[in-house]
Order: sequence, then structure tokens, then C-alpha cells
Amino acid sequence: MAGYSRLRRTSDQRKALLRDLVTDLIINGQIETTEAKAKELRKVADKMVTLGKKGTLAARRQAAAFVRNEEAAEGQTALQKLFSEYATKYQDRNGGYTRIFKTMPRRGDSAPMAIIQFVE
Repeated sequence: MAGYSRLRRTSDQRKALLRDLVTDLIINGQIETTEAKAKELRKVADKMVTLGKKGTLAARRQAAAFVRNEEAAEGQTALQKLFSEYATKYQDRNGGYTRIFKTMPRRGDSAPMAIIQFVE
């Protein structure tokens, strides 16, 4: 294994999926998805929070290249929320910013589902 799961997608589809998921996770604080996607999303989300903790211009540009430009709250984008809220929240933490809870299988195809959320 090369250290990542292909998720049965091509590389551009996989990158777009992870970009959408990490943006939604930043905006909402938690999302429900399949277990395999949640495990891959954990790696990306932790890297984004680490970039947010650095707070440099280069880190902001790297995060902006990955996180979608969506509005999180009134007048605040997902990138601004990452650097203002999550970076200060996890300033004293050295990793493990997210957790995964396994839930019931999906009704249609019995895929294992999970909830991924930021740790308080």
C-alpha cells in the first residue's frame, strides 16, 4: 500500500471528494460518511489544522489551495474559520484533532458508516 486508500476513484475525483469533505468538516464540525472516507479524511483534516496552527502566509496559501471557498458563517469563509477558530482551539495539542465514531450500516447497501468530528 502506498499510504492512502484509492476509494475506487481516479486521483482527480479522490482529491475533489476529500476537498469537499474537509471543507464541510471545517464548516459543520462533524459529518457522517462511510468509514473508509472518514479514515482518509482524518489525515487531510489533521494536516489542515496543523497548517492553521502555523499561521504563516505560506501555510495559509497551502490551505487555501485545498479548502474550498465556501461561506461558513455570516461573513466568514471555511478558510477563515480554520485559521481563527480551530488553530487557536488546538494550539496546545500536538495532533489527533479529529475522532471517528462508527455507526449503523447504511440502509441501502449496508456500507459501514461513521461520524467524524473535531475533538473538543
